[in-house]
Amino acid sequence: MSLVVFLRGVNVGTAKRFQPKLLARELEHLGVSSLGAAGTFVVRGNRSQSALRTEFFRRLPFACDLMICQGRDLLNLVAADPFPEAEPNLDLRRFVSILARRPVSPPRLPWSFPAGDQWQLRMAGISGRFMLYHWRRREGGFVEPNGIIEKHLGVRATTRNWNTILRICSQLGEKQRS
Repeated sequence: MSLVVFLRGVNVGTAKRFQPKLLARELEHLGVSSLGAAGTFVVRGNRSQSALRTEFFRRLPFACDLMICQGRDLLNLVAADPFPEAEPNLDLRRFVSILARRPVSPPRLPWSFPAGDQWQLRMAGISGRFMLYHWRRREGGFVEPNGIIEKHLGVRATTRNWNTILRICSQLGEKQRS
């Protein structure tokens, strides 16, 4: 089954910049393709996660976190329809944080940060290594999701928009048919 690789903290501002398509081209022999999102790759075929991790680290010009998960886990997540809103709400954005490992003690949900009516992050669910939440913009500051989730769960995380997760699953589905 395919793997999905998520790099954490790359191509943000001027830090840890690289070209994902060039990296994918260098790793093409391993079945790696770039999704176009900063640091998101689909790897077709059966690959060892440790060998894949070594190849990525060898080619990146900086150190970073890699979260690698099975493609089938993302397909199962999407199939479960974890954001069943009837109509998209323009004020809310759906996100998934990919955790480095399952949290030792998952939080009681729903959980919001900050607490109360002025929340910016509202955790909607957790499924294995995936934390699902809504984010909304509020005046007076920006809440960085990875930092909040990492502090609350004690686990490293990288975050992608739900639309990116859907694109990954679309690409995984295409790879299964070919």
